[in-house]
Amino acid sequence: MKDKVITRIIKIAGFSSIIIVLMIFYFLLKEGLPTLGEVALSDLFTTRWYPIEDYFGILPLFSGSLLVTFISIAIALPFGIGTAVYIAEIAPARVKEILKPLIEILAGIPSVVLGFIGIVFLSPTLRETFNLPTGLTAFTGALLLALISVPTIVSVAEDALNAVPQSYREASYALGVTRWQTIWQVTLPAARSGVITAVMLGISRTLGETMAVMMVTGNAPTMLQGIQSIFKPTRTMTATIASEMGEVASGSTHYHVLFFIGIVLFLFSLIINIISSHFSEKNRKEKEQVV
Repeated sequence: MKDKVITRIIKIAGFSSIIIVLMIFYFLLKEGLPTLGEVALSDLFTTRWYPIEDYFGILPLFSGSLLVTFISIAIALPFGIGTAVYIAEIAPARVKEILKPLIEILAGIPSVVLGFIGIVFLSPTLRETFNLPTGLTAFTGALLLALISVPTIVSVAEDALNAVPQSYREASYALGVTRWQTIWQVTLPAARSGVITAVMLGISRTLGETMAVMMVTGNAPTMLQGIQSIFKPTRTMTATIASEMGEVASGSTHYHVLFFIGIVLFLFSLIINIISSHFSEKNRKEKEQVV
C-alpha cells in the first residue's frame, strides 16, 4: 500500500510540471494573441518602440536581447568550461573543496544585488576606461550576465566531467597520452552532452534575466548599428516587460503586446531546451553504439 501511494505521488509530481508549463503557455497565448488583431504584423516588426504614441516595434527589444545574450555567453563560455575542467581534472582536493562552495555561493547571489554592484562599480569603471558618454551599455549588461551564468555552466559541466568513468583516463594514460591531451581529446568529448547542456542552461539564464540587465543596460530601445552598438544603451525583452507591465491598463493594446513578447521569450526557451535534448539524446545513442 505504501509503495502504491509513493508511486502515485511521484507520478502526480511528474505530471504536474507538464500541466503547469501548459497552463503558463495557455495564459500567455490567451493574453498575447489578441496583439495580432490589434497591431499589424508590419507595424509589430518595426524598429521603433514607443507605446505612448502606439509604436509597438519589437525588433529593438529582440536585437537587444540577442546582443546581450551572445556577448555574455562568448565571455562566460571559456571561463565556465575552463573552471569546470580545472575543478574536475586538475585542482587538488583542498582547492576543490574551497572552489566548489564558492561557485555555489556565487550562483545564489540575487541578481538585483549584482545589478547594484554593476551600477556602483562596473558602470563607472567601463565609462572611464573606454571614455564613454555613459557606462550603462549593452557591454555592461553582458559582463554582468556572464558573471551570473558562469556558476551555472561550471556546476553542470563539472558534474558531467566527474561522471566520466575513471577507466577512460587510465586507458588514455596507459597509451602514453599527456594529461592535457586526455582532458581535451578523451574526457571532454565523453562529457559532451553534459557540457552542451551546461551551455544551454547558461544561455537560458542570460536570456531570462531581468533585474540585472534592467539596471545596467540603459533601457534605450535602439536597433543594432554595427559593432559600436555594444557600447551604447540597449533594452532587452525581459526588461521591457518588467519595467512597463505595472503601468499599463489591463486589456489594452500595450498590455497584449507585452504578453506577446512573453510568448516570444517562451518559444526561445523552448527551442533552447529542444536543442539541448537533441544533443544529449544524440550523444547517448553514440555511446550505446560504441558499447
